Amino acid sequence: MTYRPLTAAITALMAFSLTAPMVPVSGAAQNREGFDPNKPADGVVSAAACRAYGFTLPESRDDERLLSRMPPPAPPPMPSPPRPPVVSNGQAVVENSIVITGSRLEESQSTSSYLATLPALSNSAVPPGIVPRPADTERYPDATPNPVKRVADQPVSTFSIDVDTAAYANVRRFVDEGRRPPVDAVRIEELVNYFDYGYARPRSASEPFAITTAVVASPWSPGRQIVHIGLQGYELPESERRPLNLTFLVDVSGSMNSADKLALAQKSMNLIIDRLRPQDRVAVTYYAEGAGTTLAPTPGNQKLKLRCAVASLYASGGTAGATGMTNAYDQAQVGFARDKVNRILMFTDGDFNVGQTDNQRLEDYVATKRETGIYLSVYGFGRGNYQDARMQAISQAGNGTAAYVDDLNEARRLFGPAFDKGAFPIADDVKIQVEFNPARVSEYRLIGYETRLLNEEDFVNDRIDAGEVGSGASVTALYEITPVGGASQIPERRYEANRSIGVGGGDPDGEVGFVQVRFKPPGGDTSRLIQRVLSNSGNGSTSAQPPESTRWALAVAAYGQKLRDDPWMDSGYGWDAILEQAQGARGEDAYGERAEFVQMVRAAQELPAQGRP
Repeated sequence: MTYRPLTAAITALMAFSLTAPMVPVSGAAQNREGFDPNKPADGVVSAAACRAYGFTLPESRDDERLLSRMPPPAPPPMPSPPRPPVVSNGQAVVENSIVITGSRLEESQSTSSYLATLPALSNSAVPPGIVPRPADTERYPDATPNPVKRVADQPVSTFSIDVDTAAYANVRRFVDEGRRPPVDAVRIEELVNYFDYGYARPRSASEPFAITTAVVASPWSPGRQIVHIGLQGYELPESERRPLNLTFLVDVSGSMNSADKLALAQKSMNLIIDRLRPQDRVAVTYYAEGAGTTLAPTPGNQKLKLRCAVASLYASGGTAGATGMTNAYDQAQVGFARDKVNRILMFTDGDFNVGQTDNQRLEDYVATKRETGIYLSVYGFGRGNYQDARMQAISQAGNGTAAYVDDLNEARRLFGPAFDKGAFPIADDVKIQVEFNPARVSEYRLIGYETRLLNEEDFVNDRIDAGEVGSGASVTALYEITPVGGASQIPERRYEANRSIGVGGGDPDGEVGFVQVRFKPPGGDTSRLIQRVLSNSGNGSTSAQPPESTRWALAVAAYGQKLRDDPWMDSGYGWDAILEQAQGARGEDAYGERAEFVQMVRAAQELPAQGRP
């Protein structure tokens, strides 16, 4: 089912415009005589134009093979006669079934063509007694829902911010395909943080965050309340945006050989090239069986040269991601400067199958490189072998962002104006800590951020890593709380001394809690602190009409919890209630993102239950 805002025809037209920029090629570029490859230029990527820069496009490479005098490849071997099935645990197993793990496909079969056969492997066409091997090798980090906590026992909640949006686009991909996403693929904070909430903005870069709060009735749990905390980042004016030293690190292994992987990544890189300024620099590196550099750091006004470097990439071979990362850091160091934004942008499906593949080793390496001032962001593509867990670990260690690009529309969102939110940092190691007032709150649970939790003592420890925030980005967090005197979700304890009695303190009328935000200036070593009282005066009553931003955040959070089948939602709160909540909070929707979400809610009602692990 398809419900994206633009039609397929418009999307195809946009895709053509990205691969063929409308700025005309200069006469010098069209005429090879007198062409100066060092002169800033943009134009149409063509075999002739790119040849002048020393690049051969993949289609030209194929033409050269056809014209060569090399003997034709040997014909494929005749298929072997079928063998009796191998029996394991009393069941027959298809021995020669293909498992997608990176580039482990036959050369004649692309990932996309194989995926097209997947329904046939799981429906009634499979012979009785035959158990095909699972083809889907996607991996996600564990995200067990946060538990309810007693304020008397643990009054303080601490976590690292998360401005990533990978989970939203990935969930949309599953819903678009008519499939229920894996539970761990649904990171609720990334769904909520996909949207702009119009929070009040900070006034200066010296205090780069403004805090917005609200306390409202919980729509899905009668008698409880939702604490809404919004953090709005300072938007850097053009004059304060440092030069970019970017390194494209592109996975060109065989597993990337499909329209939703390398081809879409190339369109994404062209969108970034569109936004480059003369003072910016970009290098283009790649990895497959090994690693290499297609283009050394090049000024941002040499756009055609950059486009040709990107267009020359093609997919083949294994996936030596660790080797590619080492090479990319070397190139980033070539153009490194303290007064620049030094960042590697990795475009991949996340699968490594050559060389170092251990997530912890990779994470340690990236964390070490982060200390040099070179950060790393990861952009995921494709399906079937998408390794979200590895991408999350790498991007978090690299002080970067993680996003998933499911189609051209998402690429335009990420790499258009929103690119600045990831490209130009305003704060590093941003942590949030909330202390609840035991006179007002008996229990709480943080909705989402399961992979970002910190210990209470980590908040003041400047050696503990946390998330980065870019220009104009916002962060939203939601807590569900039980007011004092409300129905507890935790059973009473047997021994009186262990019971939550005799608590008090703070302002019983106004203070629900105390919010603190700690951050470092980009590249800094010492953190700064912003504090804000979380108040809700009036004997614990909540707002009769919550702000639109809060109502929308609640709709998105409810959607994520429902997809995950989280145990803390009232069983009677169904899809219709979520749809009504979202419809009533759409507000102004200039880009149609909220309208699209409403359609996702409708589509989710029809999704089948999770059929297999």
